[in-house]
Amino acid sequence: MSANAAREVAGSVVTFVAPPFGLEPLTDFSLERIDGAPGLFALRASGSEVRLFVLDASVHLPDYSPVVSDDQSATLDLQDAAEALLLVVATPAATGMTVNLLAPIVVNVRTGAGAQLILEGQDWPLRAELNPSS
Repeated sequence: MSANAAREVAGSVVTFVAPPFGLEPLTDFSLERIDGAPGLFALRASGSEVRLFVLDASVHLPDYSPVVSDDQSATLDLQDAAEALLLVVATPAATGMTVNLLAPIVVNVRTGAGAQLILEGQDWPLRAELNPSS
């Protein structure tokens, strides 16, 4: 997915097919671009103070290429890979920033459906340090 597609979905409502991990029962969020930080977004829960910072993987992690299963694609009604916006949750850490590569958030830019997926059988870290050069 291109950064242009991410810009198109920014400001949109994302409805999760199941609540993101640890945020039960929340399913309705807005994806808001952070000005001055290309590829960085706030995912805000509707009617709540809950917010996650997420990075567009195509901008910050060009070598990140997780495999989304057929079942996961069907759950999100992904008809083409270009419809998938791949986001990773970013968390401040003592040494900078970490990103969760084991459980990305995938958003169907056509429908607004989203899901936080567990990448079973793949060797992606739960807390990967984000290098400033990424």
